[in-house]
Amino acid sequence: MDLDIGGRSAAEIAESLRALIERGDLHPGEAIPPVRALAEQLGVNRNTVVAAYRQLAQAGVIVTRGRGGTRVADLSPVAQEGFAAGSVLRDVGTGNPDPERIPDPSFALAGMAGRPVLYGEPVIDPGLEAWAREWMRADLAPEADMRLTITSGAADAVERLLAQALTRDDSVALEDPCFLTSIHTVRIGGYRPVPVPVDDEGMTVAGLHAALELGVRAVVHTPRAQNPTGASLSARRAAELRDVLREHPYVLVIEDDHFSLLSQRPFHSLIGPDHRRWALVRSVSKFLGPDMCLAVTASDPETAERLAMRLTPGTTWVSHLLQRLTHALVTDAGTMAAIGRAGAHYAERNAAFVDLLTTAGIPADAGDGLNLWIPLPVPARAVSEQLMRRGWLARPGDEFVLGDDRASDRLRLTVHDLDDADAQRLAADVAAAVRAAGGRLATREVA
Repeated sequence: MDLDIGGRSAAEIAESLRALIERGDLHPGEAIPPVRALAEQLGVNRNTVVAAYRQLAQAGVIVTRGRGGTRVADLSPVAQEGFAAGSVLRDVGTGNPDPERIPDPSFALAGMAGRPVLYGEPVIDPGLEAWAREWMRADLAPEADMRLTITSGAADAVERLLAQALTRDDSVALEDPCFLTSIHTVRIGGYRPVPVPVDDEGMTVAGLHAALELGVRAVVHTPRAQNPTGASLSARRAAELRDVLREHPYVLVIEDDHFSLLSQRPFHSLIGPDHRRWALVRSVSKFLGPDMCLAVTASDPETAERLAMRLTPGTTWVSHLLQRLTHALVTDAGTMAAIGRAGAHYAERNAAFVDLLTTAGIPADAGDGLNLWIPLPVPARAVSEQLMRRGWLARPGDEFVLGDDRASDRLRLTVHDLDDADAQRLAADVAAAVRAAGGRLATREVA
C-alpha cells in the first residue's frame, strides 16, 4: 500500500499516521509499514520510527502482533470492569464488591429529602460538606489549602480533572499494570498514556522519574489497593516519590483512593506540602455500592475552581438527594461498623484463597482490595481458556497492560464472595489449568 506518511521526528511521524487513520485511509486491522522500511523511506533513524510506533501503541491506535506485524487497532473498546455480559460461566473476574456487604440504605431514605434545592445554590450539601472536609483533611498536610468538589463517581472526577488541565496528545503517567477505567478515560480523552511500573510498594521511583522526563502533564496514582495488583504505597516509597515530584510542582497529581474506608493499609500520599496542582479523590462506590455514583475530591484552589467550571450548577451537579443519603449513611454508627466488617471480610477471604492456591502449587500473595493478582508460570490467557472449560471466567493480566509484558503471566481473580467449597474447587482448577496450559505450550514448542 502506498501511504503518504511524513515527518522527521517521532511526534511528527505518529501524527502523520494518526491522521491517515482518522481520515479512513487506514482501516482497523490493516498493516502499517515495518519499522525498518518506514525509516528508510523517511530517511530517519530506526529508533525514531520505533518511538513513533510506541506512542501510537500506548494511545491504543495501533497494535503489534509479533510475526503478524503492526496493525491499526480495531474499534473495540478497552475491557471494562464488572460482570461479563451473556456469560453462563461463574465469573471470578468482576472486580465487584459483595452485594451482601453493601449497607442497606432504606432506613435513611425517608428523612433525606429536606428543602428543595434551586438553581444557583451551593452545589455541595452542607451536611456532606462538613463530614467530607473532616474525612479528607485527616490525610492531607495541615498547611494544605484544600477545596472540596462533589462529582458523579471517581471516574467522572478523573475525567474532569484531566480535561481541565490537559489538551489532546498531552501525556499522562499511569500505573502499569493499570486500572481499566483509567486506561479507557485517557484514551477516550485523546491523551497519551505513559506507563509507570508498579511493584509491591506502589509506583516505582525510576518509573515516575522517567515519565516526568518525558514531559507528562499529569500523574494518576492509586495510593492503596491498586487495581489490579493490590499494591499499597509504603511510607518509604511515598517519601521517595515526593522527592521526585518536588522538581515538578505544577504537574497535576491525582490520587484515586478508591478503597478508602475498606482498606486494611495506612494511607500515604504522593502530594508534598509544596505541590501546586493536586487532587485526592475518594468514591463511595466500593463501600456503599456502585449505584451510589458519588465521589469527594479535595484539591488545591485553582484546580477546584477549574473543576467547578465543568460542573455547572443546574446541569451536571450531583443530586442533593444522593448527597444527603450518602451523608446519612456515613454518619450512622451501624453503617460504619458494617463497612469495617466488610473490609476485614475481603482481606480474610483473599488471604484464605491465597493459602489454598499456595497449597495447590501456585504460590501467591494477598495485597489489599477486592481482587487477587496471581503470578503464573505460563501465559495467563492460556490458563483463562483452560478455566473456561472448567466453568470459570477469569481476567488475564494482559487486559491491564500498558507496557509491562510481565503482566501477561498474571491472573486477576475476584474470589471474596465464594464459599469454602467453591474456593477450594477454583484453587484446584487454577492449578489444573496451569498444568494443562503448560502441557499445550510444550507440545507446540516440540512441534
